[in-house]
Amino acid sequence: MDSVEILKDVAQRPLDEAESLRSALTPEVLNAHPDHDNSPAWLLWHAAREIDEQLSALTGEEPVWTRSGFESRFSLGLDRHDMGLGHSGAQARAVQIDDAELLLEHLRAVVEAQLAYLDTLTEARLGEIIDDQWDPPVARGTRLVSISLDALAHVSQAAYVVGMEPAAREG
Repeated sequence: MDSVEILKDVAQRPLDEAESLRSALTPEVLNAHPDHDNSPAWLLWHAAREIDEQLSALTGEEPVWTRSGFESRFSLGLDRHDMGLGHSGAQARAVQIDDAELLLEHLRAVVEAQLAYLDTLTEARLGEIIDDQWDPPVARGTRLVSISLDALAHVSQAAYVVGMEPAAREG
């Protein structure tokens, strides 16, 4: 198995984890917040948005969010490049999404875009430095791992909230 195949496997995991939650993603669960933390809806939305925005920076293409009409379908009233980074509790609570299928469709679309991009890469391109603002500078492959692991962490947080007893969540 080569590096691109490993990255494709890692890229698929957030979607697989999110799909396993499908039957539990009722509107009440989607928008519930454990104490002050983020809801499953916000976590799944953010996971897809962070993949999308960071992938767009790598590919130079318009994000799936706007290119495929998700921005208007979600109708959240946010800046078109907002991916939730730095959202306050109030901003996260303002992200109300009742449609689990729409969340999963969006995540599926950005994972498919990531997989398609990975199909264009070679071992040499994975090693290219794409961000020299860090020490050490960040290679393309490292950024792709980071994107997938961040998304998987947020989907896993959503799974944790979904599994909580209802009394542990704010409605």
